[in-house]
Amino acid sequence: MKVKTRVLHLMGTIIQLQVEHDTPEILLDEAQRALSDFEKRFSANDNYSELMRINHNAGIQPVEVSRDLFELIFIGTEQSKVPGSFLNIAIGPLIQAWRVGFSDAKYPEPTTIQSLLKIINPEKIVLDKSKQTVFLGEKGMALDLGGLAKGYFADKVIAYFQKMEAKSGFIDLGGNVLTFGAAPTHEDGKWRVGIQNPFLPRGNFALVLATENVSIVTSGIYERSFEWNGRTYHHIFDSRTGYPLQTDLSSLTIVSKESLTGEIWTTRLFGMNAKEALRQINQLPEIEGIVITNEGEIAYSRGIGAMIQKV
Repeated sequence: MKVKTRVLHLMGTIIQLQVEHDTPEILLDEAQRALSDFEKRFSANDNYSELMRINHNAGIQPVEVSRDLFELIFIGTEQSKVPGSFLNIAIGPLIQAWRVGFSDAKYPEPTTIQSLLKIINPEKIVLDKSKQTVFLGEKGMALDLGGLAKGYFADKVIAYFQKMEAKSGFIDLGGNVLTFGAAPTHEDGKWRVGIQNPFLPRGNFALVLATENVSIVTSGIYERSFEWNGRTYHHIFDSRTGYPLQTDLSSLTIVSKESLTGEIWTTRLFGMNAKEALRQINQLPEIEGIVITNEGEIAYSRGIGAMIQKV
């Protein structure tokens, strides 16, 4: 079998793909087509996307959507309603008001933030499974799947590789890494995945993990930010206040079987302090985790120790 890699520039990030198969180029072509399609349909920054049809019809009428978009919105809505969760897919109006990570980032007026807090309630998302429709119950509401979409896409790509009987593969979707099979470049068959040092330029690692058949998702306040009146504001928001989350976490990494699971838990837990986030992770058998604080302290759950390699 042949091993082929491909680098794509999509979704505002760099995506790396690798697959081991008799005809790897065919699989990579299909993965690229699927990722381009996902980007077009799921984007909250493209007025003509399928997701934006929902947002444009907020407070007006339900919108019938494709099966996969409905599936992710359904999962996101359920997770957004969990008590104490910092995940909220109805946060779109707040994201657009701040625009952190874009060239037109700005600090919204406090009155604007207060008005938006009234329309970012996930309880007002109405889903009809039988008709596969989504209705946002109030004008001005907007969905943003940015906290979940990359994990969902990664799972779909790897599932396709496996369906086509590839021997091994991985996807690195802007820091969301998912692997399967034995790594062809390591004798022990384990993939080496670096955990970004949040205080150094991209490519500098705080830890390296040796893993197989798992997803590694890292979320951090270092990823996107902007300066305003001498203060730095990051891109992870608190739906209760309308401002960036206040936490001692600089980054949070979740190791899980599926990438979407990692996305869900990094977002649900990020508003907690580091000790509480780690305590929660240790109570969940389906995930492991690593926390790095604003002071540079590193701590990890019980199952991580055996994975750590020397940097």
